[in-house]
Amino acid sequence: MIKRKWDMFMESVSMSVSNIVGSKMRSFLTTLGIIIGVAAIIALMTVVQGATDTMNAQFDAMGLGTLRIQINGTAIKRGLTDAELAELEACEHVAAVSPSLNTTVSASRGEAWSDAISVNGNDAVYFEHNADLLARGRAIHAIDVEQELRVCLVDGGTSKTLFYGEDPVGQTLYLDGREYTVVGTIDEDEDASLFSQILFGGSTDGTVYVPYTSAKKLMGTSTVSTLEVYVTDPDLTDTAIEEMETVLDGLFNYKDNTYTIINMESMTDAMNLMTSMMMSLLVGIASIALVVGGIGIMNMMLVTVTERTTEIGLRKALGAEPGQIQMQFLIEAIILSLLGGVIGVIVGLTVSYLICLNTDITFSFNTFAVVLGVSFSAAVGIIFGWAPARKASNLNPIDALRSM
Repeated sequence: MIKRKWDMFMESVSMSVSNIVGSKMRSFLTTLGIIIGVAAIIALMTVVQGATDTMNAQFDAMGLGTLRIQINGTAIKRGLTDAELAELEACEHVAAVSPSLNTTVSASRGEAWSDAISVNGNDAVYFEHNADLLARGRAIHAIDVEQELRVCLVDGGTSKTLFYGEDPVGQTLYLDGREYTVVGTIDEDEDASLFSQILFGGSTDGTVYVPYTSAKKLMGTSTVSTLEVYVTDPDLTDTAIEEMETVLDGLFNYKDNTYTIINMESMTDAMNLMTSMMMSLLVGIASIALVVGGIGIMNMMLVTVTERTTEIGLRKALGAEPGQIQMQFLIEAIILSLLGGVIGVIVGLTVSYLICLNTDITFSFNTFAVVLGVSFSAAVGIIFGWAPARKASNLNPIDALRSM
């Protein structure tokens, strides 16, 4: 009994494949909506996931247990002095505090000149926690900060702008007329990262890193408005935030909106939540194409039932049961939708790979997207193929044979 049912099933599959192959153009046009829908889902989910992974990698590079404080200040007090930074560093669960300044200045070296060089003011602590930034030479030392020495590190953009074809280490350049000695170079890939550009600013002509005490003189300020804080234990980050809030509230007389503490881990969680919502929205939009493709399959199958009325009548007259007729047409619809799904997966992965390749987004094979696309296409075949299959199984064999 089981073998007979299996043979009947395989016969239905064979007949369905023959009918699909016999109408190649119609079959292709029918599956086109499925192909577009699945390809859109795969491409969108893969690219969005790749962009998320790239951004998360940048956040992870900052390390867990890293906080960023932005001082908004008041009309009277705009930032923090070195003594006030020491108060924050004295908090029990704070390991180190790294001030940060950023500005854009004019720079020159011989006949080379630029009015759009970004200057980042940092200290030795910053480079200790971002060791990958250093490509050659040395980083900024504590003595550079203490003595306000005019030393700097340059990235690839600055090297091309001011030292084209030369080794910049050991040479000098001028920032707003002040002479600085280049003691090292920054890894160009790290400095050019999207995260670095968003967080620290940047310039098409390049970036120069100097001791933050020297940067304060360039900017004509005695305070710092941005700083990174490294906590002693990532698990105690919330405790460290509470301690710093107590200090900062006292420094700004408990006024509202005078500072913002950004937790890198919280930013990652928030970004993942936004990405998840955006991905759901994109998948919903792309699914519209799958619904349209399903309607196309149903339309074709209804036309096929009408065209094959005689065939259905003969099979019923020879003893074929309604269930067998229904199974054949349902299998035909499922094969069409799965065929479109497989082609859509290939097209979607190819498109997403090309997009990632040309936008520096990390490409990663999204298994969930592939499974979702194929499953969705199979579901479309079942849902939209059921009505035509049901219609075929309910045909009266006598009425069907009259059309001969």
